[in-house]
Amino acid sequence: MTRPHEHRTYRSLVSQGTLASFRVVVKETDLFVRADRSLETETRDLVLRHRIPLERYLQQHPEFAHGLIPLPQDQLAPPIVRTMIAAGQKAGVGPMAAVAGTIAEYVGRDLLTYTKDVIVENGGDIFIRTGFPLIAAVFAGKSPLSSKLGVRIDSPGHPVAVCTSSGTLGHSLSLGRADAAVAISASAALADAAATAIGNKVSDKSDIEPAIAFGKKIEGVLGMVVILDDEIGFWGEVELVRLA
Repeated sequence: MTRPHEHRTYRSLVSQGTLASFRVVVKETDLFVRADRSLETETRDLVLRHRIPLERYLQQHPEFAHGLIPLPQDQLAPPIVRTMIAAGQKAGVGPMAAVAGTIAEYVGRDLLTYTKDVIVENGGDIFIRTGFPLIAAVFAGKSPLSSKLGVRIDSPGHPVAVCTSSGTLGHSLSLGRADAAVAISASAALADAAATAIGNKVSDKSDIEPAIAFGKKIEGVLGMVVILDDEIGFWGEVELVRLA
């Protein structure tokens, strides 16, 4: 989870388009949302709906918050917790590696009750369900490639997630040094966990290719981008676009 009032400069990179834009902050959850209309109240209620059972589970299972390896599934846990555990198992990381993407996805899917198109970004992890293509800019900190490239998302009517992990940016734990490790999946929970797992493998430019080879083995990952300094590697359903 990211800090609640952290200034997020990369949000200014998102093109305005025709959708309404708004921000919702609840404790560590800091969402930037695009929808057909302003839905701040509905979004805040949904964040609370999904955060409260997660918070209660964390209080009862403190090991859940600090585990860096996959945990066994808990059939008695709330659905959001089971989703995080399953994503961690597939990617080979602890369940909290999937928390931001999971919340973005749960809130985004529920918002579809109120809006036809929705984009929910949570700390660089994005859940998308739109009827039109769009481009997600890749923010990679001090890398010369940062904000110079975007990933084109063209999956009308079908949910897709673009999640990013960084060893040089933000407050989320990464064991690597990648400026950006981006994973694309139909599941934001899986994309978030996979981005963390892939980023953990990158300490040097020579690690980019092996990290991508590792990411290919994660079931459900559709594509990935890895950036370290001025080097980039990518694989799968990735259409890179040069940004002005």
